[in-house]
Amino acid sequence: DGLRVSRSLRRSVREMEVRGDTAFPEVLAACADPSRPGHWIDGSMAAAYTLLHEMGWAHSVEAWRDGELVGGLYGVAIGGLFAGESMYHHAPDASKVALVGLVELLRADGDPRRLVDVQWSTRHLASLGVVEMPRTAYQRRLEVALEAPLPPAFADADDR
Repeated sequence: DGLRVSRSLRRSVREMEVRGDTAFPEVLAACADPSRPGHWIDGSMAAAYTLLHEMGWAHSVEAWRDGELVGGLYGVAIGGLFAGESMYHHAPDASKVALVGLVELLRADGDPRRLVDVQWSTRHLASLGVVEMPRTAYQRRLEVALEAPLPPAFADADDR
């Protein structure tokens, strides 16, 4: 809940459109690009996340500019938890815009139990307000988040 949006990022948010679950395969493919540093998404992982998406568990949030997909992220949603898996950008700030969009999607119904798990804090994510928390605090927050319903944007994906 401590998302920090700088003035320049606010400008980028205004310049891009955020969509959810409209380009999951493309987001996954961009995140799995073998030329990316730290590449970890191989064919079997991509197939597993594709299946999770088809089952309504994995979701993407995309940043679009002038009709072109320029960045995004994907992860798994379980109740009020969104476990982020990977993000990418082909335009400055596009992955950050997708993260802002994700937080807005999670906040849309005002349910305060939501939790975004980014797995680990990087300088990039820390600049956006990501904080590390002790394991016991995380487990308490996770227990509460899992009791929440899926955010409406992802619950609607079940209608696919």
